[in-house]
Amino acid sequence: MNNKILGDKGEAKVFDYLTNNGYIVIERNYTCPIGEIDLIAKHDGMIVFVEVKTRTSSKFGLPREAVNFYKQKKLRDLAMYYLKTTKKFDYQCRFDVAEVLGDEITIIENAF
Repeated sequence: MNNKILGDKGEAKVFDYLTNNGYIVIERNYTCPIGEIDLIAKHDGMIVFVEVKTRTSSKFGLPREAVNFYKQKKLRDLAMYYLKTTKKFDYQCRFDVAEVLGDEITIIENAF
């Protein structure tokens, strides 16, 4: 299975998980001139920017380990762009990492 298909399956699993656990997904694969955010949701009165990382095994490390300093900076920049263009300044925000490892999903709230 190629990485695109694996990633799409992981995002679909996380979408279902979030919607079944009280999140309201407001954007999937939000794209703008500076990049893409996998999922944007509302949860507990906050806007949550969710980065989904999917792996079939931990042979090369846990999926969450792929969200390094540079990826975090990129996600912050993307979130700021989203908030400015949608004028959603009144919300608190957080960044979650959704780790899909095989059939197991782990949501790391306030990951960074």
